[in-house]
Amino acid sequence: MFKPSTKLQSLPPYLFLEIDKAKRKARQEGRDIIDFGIGDPDQPTPAHIIERLYQAARDPSTHRYALDQGMPVLRQAIANWSKDRFGIRLDPETEILPLIGSKEGIAHFPLAFLNTGNYSLVPDPCYPPYKGGTILAGGKPYLMPLEEKNGFLPDLKKIPSAVLKKSKLLYVNYPNNPTSAVAETSFYREVINFALKHKLIVISDLAYSEMAYDGYRPSSLLEMEGAKEVVIEFHSLSKTYNMTGWRVGWASGNPKLISCLAKVKSNVDSGIFSAIQLAGVSALEGPQTHVKNMCRLYQERRDILYRA
Repeated sequence: MFKPSTKLQSLPPYLFLEIDKAKRKARQEGRDIIDFGIGDPDQPTPAHIIERLYQAARDPSTHRYALDQGMPVLRQAIANWSKDRFGIRLDPETEILPLIGSKEGIAHFPLAFLNTGNYSLVPDPCYPPYKGGTILAGGKPYLMPLEEKNGFLPDLKKIPSAVLKKSKLLYVNYPNNPTSAVAETSFYREVINFALKHKLIVISDLAYSEMAYDGYRPSSLLEMEGAKEVVIEFHSLSKTYNMTGWRVGWASGNPKLISCLAKVKSNVDSGIFSAIQLAGVSALEGPQTHVKNMCRLYQERRDILYRA
């Protein structure tokens, strides 16, 4: 009687939901499993961030609808963090948009630019919302294989010209989930030049920017010359500060791309709970020793697995 839309039927099964089902089944069978599923830190959120949430939540002024574009104090904190971390100068008014987690921004963004039949150039494997957001917007994902022989970087030269003519979006994600590969500035320069040549919007998912080891420090695509002409970059507090359940992230980059995403968001959701925004400010402006400690812990676990 109730037939789902063609778009909904076109969606593949959500990978992490299927993994959760498999984990529950294994546990019900009494099996002892090591979880290599969704990237969800198993350590608590730092205490000073929790304390800021507690204080802010007791303030009645935070209990009303939040501004869709985010509190000015959060946008300024994001601008300061981006400058300190990457040397990027961002206008808090026009080049930053807080999100209810970066996932919702990534999934909503195709609605702003894809028409029926347009392609998104999507790495394979990838974070599922790259494909899901494209399909829900009426577009078609064109899958770019990530192969070991190429350092798990997409080979942009292999994309057919017929696909390129109908393409609007190009997704990149480094440090990469799930391959763990990283991208050097030479690849980023190639991406920018490719996007400028073919009039593509580059969606950079930088959720894992602070998860790096052995002295390596990931770069931002927005550090590259010409990037602001074509790039929107998505960040998240989830991995960096163990805040996956808090749902707070942001998009930054080209002002036109930011404003179009903001228009989509204003029609489908409201702003982040103000108390969480203030806790986010404490995360970005507070002590960063937690980030170093988490990287040290993850590196120890990686080394144990590697030796085994």
